[in-house]
Amino acid sequence: MHSTSHSLIIAWGCRYRAPIKLSSLYLTPLLLHHRRRTRELSPPPVAVLNTSTITSGCRLLNPHFTGNSLFSRMEILMRGMVLLHLISMLFYISKQRIWTGSCINKNNEMLDHLQRYGVIKSKKTAEVMKSIDRALFVPEGTPPYVDSPVQIGYNVTISAPHMHATCLELLENNLKPGMHALDVGSGTGYLTACFAVMVGPQGRAVGVEHIPELVDSSIVNIQRSAAAQLQKEGILSLHAGDGRLGWPQFAPYDAIHVGAAASEIPEALIEQLKPGGRLVIPVGNVFQDLKVVDKNMDGSLSVRSETSVRYVPLTSREAQLRGD
Repeated sequence: MHSTSHSLIIAWGCRYRAPIKLSSLYLTPLLLHHRRRTRELSPPPVAVLNTSTITSGCRLLNPHFTGNSLFSRMEILMRGMVLLHLISMLFYISKQRIWTGSCINKNNEMLDHLQRYGVIKSKKTAEVMKSIDRALFVPEGTPPYVDSPVQIGYNVTISAPHMHATCLELLENNLKPGMHALDVGSGTGYLTACFAVMVGPQGRAVGVEHIPELVDSSIVNIQRSAAAQLQKEGILSLHAGDGRLGWPQFAPYDAIHVGAAASEIPEALIEQLKPGGRLVIPVGNVFQDLKVVDKNMDGSLSVRSETSVRYVPLTSREAQLRGD
């Protein structure tokens, strides 16, 4: 598919909960969470839509309306919503992930695909994902290299590889040796381990997860990984707690990543973000955006939306276990 194509893809988050409702879907350009493409993709089958048929269910009362009235503008919005929902359904069925992974059985092959599709552009991101094998962080018997979230229990998933890569690239400049990083909703510990490798022995990587059983299993996962020594030395630590409150003990942080969607950005995380630091967090309820929050040296904030995503809510342990 050429970079000028208008095809669409849904971004999957690390705490995505399936099945997704059609009414809650919304779309993001097939840029694989980046502004530019560096490689062309092979064109998939193209679905041709008859817009006259699609919009027949919301026909205008006056087909010759000028668009000057509020009612006319509302009907334009209705027509657009119907079209978006139908396109969402088509691409939810055909584009749930970048690749199926059925022929990918090695970590390096997964990385090759991420680079080929233009998700990984940074050499540093490729190196750290190569050093931390994803297979050590998914349940036994689960295909580890499929580009899709994988259930890990407690209504939680490990993120799809392309989302891990996206967040690492967004935070790369704030994960340099000696820096401090916080991973809220650390789950299996995969991204926390990546953070630890990037900040190195002089830095600090902290994971906070409100499901104690996941904290225990993530410690075991990391003990088998390339980040084991960093964990042994205390450079990497995992804690059971409410991530909405951050982890003040090792603040301020140069990088903060949040793996669940907040209705609004928690004030505690802003307070614990170092001037010059960056926070990456999904924000929203039905409609969610991956927000990139930069704290300027004067303490002011710069906020932008990177892409549209779908995560489960950033909430309490009890609500998480209920699946609310």
